[in-house]
Amino acid sequence: MSRLRSLRPLLGLGAALALIAPAGPAGSAVAQPAHHRAEFKVLVFSKTGAYRHTSIPTAVQAIKDLGAAHGFAVDATEDDSVFTPANLAHYRAVVFALTSGNVLTDPEKAAFEGYIHAGGGYAGIHSASDTEFDWPFYGQVVGAYFKSHPHGQFQARVIVEDHDNPSTAHLPAVWTRTDEWYNFRTNPRNTVHVLASVDETSYDAGPDRMGDHPVTWCQDVQGGRSWYTAMGHGDESYADPAFRGMLLGGIRVAAGAAEADCSPSDEPGDGSGDDSQ
Repeated sequence: MSRLRSLRPLLGLGAALALIAPAGPAGSAVAQPAHHRAEFKVLVFSKTGAYRHTSIPTAVQAIKDLGAAHGFAVDATEDDSVFTPANLAHYRAVVFALTSGNVLTDPEKAAFEGYIHAGGGYAGIHSASDTEFDWPFYGQVVGAYFKSHPHGQFQARVIVEDHDNPSTAHLPAVWTRTDEWYNFRTNPRNTVHVLASVDETSYDAGPDRMGDHPVTWCQDVQGGRSWYTAMGHGDESYADPAFRGMLLGGIRVAAGAAEADCSPSDEPGDGSGDDSQ
């Protein structure tokens, strides 16, 4: 059953903590009052501790453009010191945009855990699953950790399994696109709601092929909401209206601004439409 998780605990926390929010270092994203016309506010975080994608600036700008066009405010930073309880309480979702490696200190991790427990949202793009491998909480929130990928980008068929979710409703049943296709350490199906999977018969997935191969999903997790896509490697993804539409819907789901069924998927969908009962 579709549902919109209540944000009242998070909003209450925000009202209280906003009164004691620190000024923060120069160039940080410590929140200021959002524009009165913004529906909600998101924090885009793109710090890297390992591989760095050259498409990060393009991805960040795409999210800013989506916010400007669709009525939500965006702060973008690579300054991890903004991960404090007081600052995070200003945001309805935190977007890990092409992050990698270890990017947060222990106190910052604790702040993020508290944020999610209070009803906050998370959206992850591509190498967000190649981030914080030694932090089990983050592994639960992202849904699965990166394992490997065939070298290069390849055209492949993406099977859209849920046409009711705001992030995938506009997509065709079979979406042919070029990207870098991640294999994961574990298959997240049965713990997340799979929105799309990649057809491994349409490209060579390499020795770590998964068979059933989810690439985009959402979940209700640890009191908050999570949406992730493994797609989005190159600049060209962020110029693709279909991908941008998926990203917009994913951010809205993570922010609790759009209703979505994020209950676990039992079996692979066939791309024919609603797979939620």
